Amino acid sequence: MAWYDERCKGLGLDLLAEFQKAAARLQRQPGLCSRYKRTDFRKQRMKRFPYLVFFLELPDCIWIAAIAHGARQPGYWKERKLET
Repeated sequence: MAWYDERCKGLGLDLLAEFQKAAARLQRQPGLCSRYKRTDFRKQRMKRFPYLVFFLELPDCIWIAAIAHGARQPGYWKERKLET
């Protein structure tokens, strides 16, 4: 958010709002999101920004593992584990 705000005041808040929309979409229908490669992770694209939300659909919640740039360091987040 800070990086975007440095470029244009208020753009960081636009990024946050876009993430919130993406999170709401995946919460409503997580099964519609495509799988990430051959893993249990699914991904939801943000519409306005070049980011993907990677998540796991668990029995009692949605766990967001990463909000990752679509073209930078692919898969850097894959080793993250859910803390129980």
